[in-house]
Amino acid sequence: MFTVQEAQWLTPKVRRLLVRAPRVARSHRPGHFVIVRVHEGGERIPLTIANSDNEAGTITLIIQVVGATTEKLCALDAGESIANVVGPLGRPTEIENFGHAVLVGGGVGTAVIYPQAGALRAAGNRVTAIIGGRSREYVILEAELGAHCDEVFPCTDDGSYGYHGFVTARLKELIEERRDVGAVLTAGPVPMMRALAGVTRPFGIKTIASLNPVMVDGTGMCGGCRVTVDGKMKFACVDGPEFDAHTVDFAELTDRLSTYRDQEALAWNRLHEFTEAGAAARCKMRELEEAATGGRPL
Repeated sequence: MFTVQEAQWLTPKVRRLLVRAPRVARSHRPGHFVIVRVHEGGERIPLTIANSDNEAGTITLIIQVVGATTEKLCALDAGESIANVVGPLGRPTEIENFGHAVLVGGGVGTAVIYPQAGALRAAGNRVTAIIGGRSREYVILEAELGAHCDEVFPCTDDGSYGYHGFVTARLKELIEERRDVGAVLTAGPVPMMRALAGVTRPFGIKTIASLNPVMVDGTGMCGGCRVTVDGKMKFACVDGPEFDAHTVDFAELTDRLSTYRDQEALAWNRLHEFTEAGAAARCKMRELEEAATGGRPL
């Protein structure tokens, strides 16, 4: 069992968990992820390791409620436990001196670029982060990135904070303004990463995307995370999850992400309509939200 030491809401439906996992923390590098099961027999889900502390033996997970399993995970509070945390998995980010490295994170994808920022800075890069959310309350890790980046540019779709527009538009402006961007690393929704690759391609800028296909075992055996890169089949869990964004078949990735949509909807309905566990999870979520906001809705 892996004990949750701290739990905090970052935005509505996005929760940060500090989890005791000494062996994972000891080997973690930027780009790594873990496979988590909330309880024995439960669904396996991949989660980026947003941070680690080798001395404390902890890792940080940032989770967005998108389905039944993530809701159960976000209902955990300090002192409670996760059944399984397996990792670190995947290939770590290839860190080198690009001169000026730009990190682009959309939503919870910002958790992926956060550990990259410190590593890139240590390698001698000038580091800029562009992070986005629907509105101000959905922009995460701005202060944390600021500790490692030369500049951080928040963007919001509705203009409520920072740059009014998509991260892709802000990136294009930055490239045209500075003319010194050596590499772009990105993580977030597939449409965002696909559009971002379209922005950098005409400039010939090296662009690395952290992909998020369906994963089950994290070893390449199940084949669920197949992606096509440069016309060849790859397994994101062992060959990635980071690939050259200019060679990724994003259309295929989009299709594959909908493979289990019906099953996910069924699991969500069971949690919310038919089970005592679902009722308990909803009550727990309300209690946690009220405790975090003093009774005000998030």
